[in-house]
Amino acid sequence: MAVQPDDVLDARGLPCPLPLLKAKQALSRLAPGQLLEVMATDAGSWRDFETFIAQSDHEMPAREERGEVYHYWIRKGGEQAP
Repeated sequence: MAVQPDDVLDARGLPCPLPLLKAKQALSRLAPGQLLEVMATDAGSWRDFETFIAQSDHEMPAREERGEVYHYWIRKGGEQAP
């Protein structure tokens, strides 16, 4: 993806549910509209992130699998400053 994230979270090697928990912590530090890139190796993270996005006001403009690494781009939801 040719988008420059505002923050990158390397959650490779962490077992479920740690990639999602770490992503939630990272999102809490971002402003609405900012983009977080997450890298994870846990296969369950694909489903976890899909469910999380469906139940939140965040967006996932892209996700992809590169070899054994899953990449997620999550845009923080909420009100953006004018």
